[in-house]
Amino acid sequence: MLTVGDLVRRPGLDLRVLAGRPGLGREVRWAHVTELADPVPWLRGGELVLTVGHGVGAAPGEQRAYVRRLYDAGCAALGFALDTWIETIPEAVLAEAAELDMPLLRVAGTTPFIAIVEAVADHHAEARLRAQQRVLAAQDAMARASLRAGVDGVLRELAAATGGEAVLFRANGTSRATSGTGERPWHGLARSGAAAGAGRPRGMTVLSDDGATILSQSLSMSGTALGRLALRCAAPVSAHTRMLANHAASLLAVDLHGARTARRAVHRQRAHVLGLLLDADAAPGVIAHAGRLLPLPAPPMEVAVYPSARPDALLDAAADTVGDVLPDDDADRVAMCATPDALVVVVPDTGARPRAGARLLAELRTALGADPAAGADRGAGIDKGAGADRPAGHDRRPGHDDTAPVPEAAGACAARSAADLRTAALRAGRAAAVGPGYRHVDDADPLARLRRAIGPGDAEEFVAQVLGRLRDHDARNGTDLVATVHRYLDHDANIEATARAMGVHRNTLRTRLRTAERVSGRPLTAHHRLELWLALTLDTTNPPLGEPPAG
Repeated sequence: MLTVGDLVRRPGLDLRVLAGRPGLGREVRWAHVTELADPVPWLRGGELVLTVGHGVGAAPGEQRAYVRRLYDAGCAALGFALDTWIETIPEAVLAEAAELDMPLLRVAGTTPFIAIVEAVADHHAEARLRAQQRVLAAQDAMARASLRAGVDGVLRELAAATGGEAVLFRANGTSRATSGTGERPWHGLARSGAAAGAGRPRGMTVLSDDGATILSQSLSMSGTALGRLALRCAAPVSAHTRMLANHAASLLAVDLHGARTARRAVHRQRAHVLGLLLDADAAPGVIAHAGRLLPLPAPPMEVAVYPSARPDALLDAAADTVGDVLPDDDADRVAMCATPDALVVVVPDTGARPRAGARLLAELRTALGADPAAGADRGAGIDKGAGADRPAGHDRRPGHDDTAPVPEAAGACAARSAADLRTAALRAGRAAAVGPGYRHVDDADPLARLRRAIGPGDAEEFVAQVLGRLRDHDARNGTDLVATVHRYLDHDANIEATARAMGVHRNTLRTRLRTAERVSGRPLTAHHRLELWLALTLDTTNPPLGEPPAG
């Protein structure tokens, strides 16, 4: 900002303050030479008016009115050059300027008016150049931060360059990242603004928030809605701030689009491995190897099944929306694959309600155009025309495959290991076939209810009492009696079926089972088999069944 005092102190200009010294802090936007008696119609405010006194007037009242008009028009100061039209500045002019605290300057004969105009122009040109350089430096810093730290780095650099706060919203309106410390009160207003501007996906919404301004910019690429950037900064917002917000939005869109494409590719690669775990004809060794290759969530896991006529198209939609349901760390360990008639998704089972599978069903329905008023548990309002399950009159979220049917139902079942996935998927599929909505097997499974009713401490004590000797023997001798018993019970105590699943001779299996009876001190009668099965069910450290027993 250039003030009257800055101009007075500028080297090369011989300006002297005659009155109105308290107003030396007034900003000089421009310098204007005029000899009109009333130049106000040609002024915009912030001018240093330069005159030789031709239009000031002869009477004291006219002279005071002249100064008053300039002051009311927002002029920064008044400068006189003497000895051309007047030799001294009228007393009325001096008195009115002093009364209004409007700086009154005397311009020496050695300083032409054009020199003052050029000085003001040069200052503002230099200021614009410095501002442009700051914008370029901030844009470069954001680009570098995008490569180093992704969206978090871009938000930090944007906030630092504008002196504000920035937040990135997902397509569903939840916060994905912020330059601050977390959720802030203004985020709710930004979400509302995003909803209000949803009809203009490429536009920027400007909101007012307690003296500050919120710029809400949509993020999209190739017709795909990726989220929204909101920046809260001081008002009024400069053009440079808008430029930086637009630049940040471009960087974030590129980053999010690249992450979205990579996420789809990763899930399509993982789908082949998960497909092996769900294959009934896969050999035990193949299942064990696939279980080690696939980055599954830590147990317990939730296996959700979404029946669909186009599960391959639904897989991409699920890959896009799973990040809206789970934190980034959990979303990175999700596995999914398309079977002939359904999409199978393996997500962490945190015990939170609603479960991740239910939230994913809701997100998929919203992304693919289901009517939110219909709810995930009803099939009303579905238009079966054109080969797609689309709610009548409702548009899909841009960027998703228009041929992907809207899922109406989902079933889910818990799994504690890779070897449990196939059985869990079968049970979840049967739950999904009941009808629209989300159903988890454990919500109606009596055994699951029993597990939830037993406290963690009691469960650990029971498991240690029943399986303790077998565990100790396995640890000392490198055997795998616990897994052998587990497989035996899982195959309904059928020697032939268990031996085939384990890839051993039936006599070898009988020898191992007799060893397990001797070590545990429990014959494998119906009563003790019930105790063993319950202990194995409660044991969270139980090894996957897909790994063949050692020894």
